[in-house]
Amino acid sequence: MDQAEKLRNIIKQQNQVSPSNARIITVTSGKGGVGKSSTAINIALQFRRQGKRVIIFDADFGLANIEVMFGIIPKYTLADLMFKGKELKDIITEGPEGVMFVSGGSGIARLVNLDNEQIKRLVYKMAELEQMADVIVIDTGAGISKSVLEFVAASPEVILVTTPEPTSITDSYALLKALAMEEGFDKNTTRINIVTNKVTSRSESINIYDKLSAVVKRFLFIDLEYLGEVPQDSAITKAIMKQKPVSITYPNSASAKAFVEIRENLDSGEHKVPNQKKGVIGFFSKVFTAGRR
Repeated sequence: MDQAEKLRNIIKQQNQVSPSNARIITVTSGKGGVGKSSTAINIALQFRRQGKRVIIFDADFGLANIEVMFGIIPKYTLADLMFKGKELKDIITEGPEGVMFVSGGSGIARLVNLDNEQIKRLVYKMAELEQMADVIVIDTGAGISKSVLEFVAASPEVILVTTPEPTSITDSYALLKALAMEEGFDKNTTRINIVTNKVTSRSESINIYDKLSAVVKRFLFIDLEYLGEVPQDSAITKAIMKQKPVSITYPNSASAKAFVEIRENLDSGEHKVPNQKKGVIGFFSKVFTAGRR
């Protein structure tokens, strides 16, 4: 039995004892600077305001965008769970309005070096999120790195953030092209939603979606879903400078209202994903073992 098969058996055993409850939503982008982390944070806040227990997992290792945008420095990160004996509860930090977050730190970059026992422990620990959260929002790095593709491929729900800039649109396509070739990605069990940021109107947003969706459908055979748009809004820039989410700092702004609508769309029957693959265990075990197949 090879290493990958042993890991799959570990995952199978874990799946038998932990039911899938938490909803996992991964937010990603083809390039930086398009508002990916801001989107992740503000969507998380909108779910929290609906009474959901929400945890943001900052998988943008090295940049720590979530803690910067919250203005909070976590005491421990994923690396402390993996290598320094900390428990999951120790590395969860409370943010505004009770939104919790886990900072990946440099820990994610070291996943490839874990042995079977370390992966088994890590999957077991991360499985505790199933009982701690109703919604888990994954904020990936920007661009087409192996880590980004692994998180996106493992996720049942994906939000791809783009802007009207031609480079943003072409990079979004490049990310989807790489995803289509990623081992473990199944287009039939992954819903990919498009959010256009920094747009001047809904018609501009829909035009961007229509063009991107048509090309992706024709050449990659992947269906995209239109989730919503966030308008060009100076309130977001001001909120970022204050290290506070726009949904808190400027709740009546056009962008804050847009995030309310996006959350509502995620909860509508049209966008809701009934099958969350294999829950938290299935998600993290797929991510952590992606390079070992």
